Amino acid sequence: MVKYIFVTGGVLSSVGKGILTSSIGKMLQARGLKPTVVKIDPYVNIDAGTMNPYMHGEVFVTDDGGETDLDLGWYERFLDLSLKQENNLTTGTIYKSVIEKERHGDFLGRCVQIVPHITNEIKNRIRNAAKMVNADIVLTEVGGTVGDIEGLPFLEAIRQMRVEEGYENTFYVHVALVPILDVTGEMKTKPLQHSVNELRRIGIQPDTIVARSPTMIDAEALRKIALFGTIPESAVFCSYNAETVYQVPLILDKQGMGDFICQRLALKCESKDFSAWQQFVDAMIHPEHEVKIALVGKYAGLTDSYVSMTEALRHGGAACKTKVCISYLEAEKYEREPQCIKDLANFDGVFVPYGFGPRGTEGKIAAANYARENDVPFLGICYGFQLAVIEFARNVCGLKDANSTEINPDSPYPVIDLMPEQRGIEIKGATMRLGAHKVVLQKGTLAYSMFGQEEIHERHRHRFEVNLDYLDVLKSNGLCFTGKSSDGRRMETLELPDKYFYFASQFHGEFKSRPGRPSPEYFGFIQACVNKKLGKPKAPIS
Repeated sequence: MVKYIFVTGGVLSSVGKGILTSSIGKMLQARGLKPTVVKIDPYVNIDAGTMNPYMHGEVFVTDDGGETDLDLGWYERFLDLSLKQENNLTTGTIYKSVIEKERHGDFLGRCVQIVPHITNEIKNRIRNAAKMVNADIVLTEVGGTVGDIEGLPFLEAIRQMRVEEGYENTFYVHVALVPILDVTGEMKTKPLQHSVNELRRIGIQPDTIVARSPTMIDAEALRKIALFGTIPESAVFCSYNAETVYQVPLILDKQGMGDFICQRLALKCESKDFSAWQQFVDAMIHPEHEVKIALVGKYAGLTDSYVSMTEALRHGGAACKTKVCISYLEAEKYEREPQCIKDLANFDGVFVPYGFGPRGTEGKIAAANYARENDVPFLGICYGFQLAVIEFARNVCGLKDANSTEINPDSPYPVIDLMPEQRGIEIKGATMRLGAHKVVLQKGTLAYSMFGQEEIHERHRHRFEVNLDYLDVLKSNGLCFTGKSSDGRRMETLELPDKYFYFASQFHGEFKSRPGRPSPEYFGFIQACVNKKLGKPKAPIS
């Protein structure tokens, strides 16, 4: 029988449900079990693709082109999975499916209602997630906060699954904040108690409660949580602040959570093995070097906008035994105060991430220019790739006012232009070039040296690309496009061979970066930052 674990959260959002869900999966995976994960987002959007990152953090892209919640990125990183767009459910997807069935005539003669039609659709999607990959366990994280009106149909669905799948095959985990008052230093469990009461009012009694707190909860707090949560003290655990989120599975397992879940669900587990994970964590928390990276972006006010990129940089750092210190810098600052661009001299590397629209682009271009002219290791991703092309066209090729038609439709030199197949598209949702596409790398280049193979498959999310009309002038001035699409029409990577490390990609290597197996372009970037700081010569190209 497939086992189902449901994770809910209380008190406030962003309490750590995604990390907890990933950590539970890791504890089970370390015992030889095969988990898969479903993220439920109660918003009405069909997917996250049309949302500004300031609204909901980054948009994570799956191999099959799904634009999903950022928590799928955590699941993939922790569990080394390749999830699908079906692993992310939203109110929009559920209602759209039910309405389409009603229009098709599947419910003829019936009044279509939240219960049972919407809840049945939710349950079917969760069960199908197990069938897709033949999983032993399905972890389902219910986004939002218990008590939100948007989440009620999903909570009702998982309540029904206890009845239908049986007590022995279902497990409820509730995580809630246990704050510490600044004035008295006292741990307060009352917010958690209220969230548990709200969950029980809906009809769900948690099997275990995880207290999210700055420090390990004390015995008195644990006793209160167990008493008012109506569970034994052995079912209460604490996810406290750690040096890195990758310690959380180890912290919870040491408290006995992994064994508790296995016993409760009667899972036959092999002896656990965290050796590879522990090795990665040790590299994270005991570095030998340190580098400072300037991330110049337009969403710097919310670091979750760049969470996959941040983690990919850290994965690269761990592989180099290096602590990566990232400063999130607003690109617009370099437009308002151009003289501040010299502050980038304080960093070991410059990173220009993705983005959309004109805001902050001139600041990003200034950062790319500074890195190129001062030979500071540089990595550009997606929009960063495109802006690096624009910077080179303006300042090396002499194409004054070169730009992207996304920024200036009337540019005299549109070196970046809308992809031909995107012309005439009016629907914004899920219409970009999305998901994994083959990229062919040229031998004898930095790209080939980093990736170690001629053909790679990387994830994309863009509408604009290098305008082939300007390819000759860019190449004749020294810009090398070393990776292309399989048909040769799209430029995928660029590099400047005369620089210590200057590389950019149209694709998003961060989406496939894993602990212990970093994205080659991110690893190469961090390695170059470390080596240049140590005064080592430029690495030879194989």
